[in-house]
Amino acid sequence: MRVVFVHGACVRDGSWWWHRTAELLRERGVPSAAPALPSCGEAGRPGGVGGPGLPEDVAAVRQVLLAGGDEPTVVVAHSYGGIVTAEAAAGIGSVRHLLLVSSYLPEVGQSLSEFGDGSPAPAPFLDVDPGTGTFGVRPELLVDTFLQDCDPEVQAQAADRLARQSVQVTGQPVGAAAWQQVPSTYLVCAQDRGTPPRLQREFARRADNVVELDAGHHPFLSQPATVRDLLLSL
Repeated sequence: MRVVFVHGACVRDGSWWWHRTAELLRERGVPSAAPALPSCGEAGRPGGVGGPGLPEDVAAVRQVLLAGGDEPTVVVAHSYGGIVTAEAAAGIGSVRHLLLVSSYLPEVGQSLSEFGDGSPAPAPFLDVDPGTGTFGVRPELLVDTFLQDCDPEVQAQAADRLARQSVQVTGQPVGAAAWQQVPSTYLVCAQDRGTPPRLQREFARRADNVVELDAGHHPFLSQPATVRDLLLSL
């Protein structure tokens, strides 16, 4: 078994966001990978107008999944990562389970923008720059919104790993829905201040199984042992 982690929006250094859970998995002999998403500016080209978007993110994750050959793989998708994974994991026989963390399970043709709370305005914790075609998390709201249950060291390190992302990813539709083909588990983060739990529970209706955890938006940083145990049980 191996695990492939797919991070959420507006961050860089994807492997760091998963490092606490990844280390605990490695102690149990389970390797993992966390591909960078080009739309976050990690492929040598900045995100934004004319830059990489969802198709490039899908290709980056799919390449890592295919590189594993026939080894049974669990894909863990966080937040926006669920949009990427829906297409990236489709049709890959080695993918045996999807774990969606505070995430999305889009139907074919759906985009990230269709999973909001119905408000036309962007979330208050986001800064959208139409001029550059990018969006990002407002640094002063990062901790209170997404990391309130993490320790100070993690909070400080996370602040250095924010990234501006191409806004085009919010409107680009997925071309496949892997969760319709592969068993899935949804992890509802009951203390999440970024994606409200009531919306998560609605999104989770499409999953085969639902687990609820008293955690914020990043349980793999705040409660890594719990996330490890969940993964090992799948």
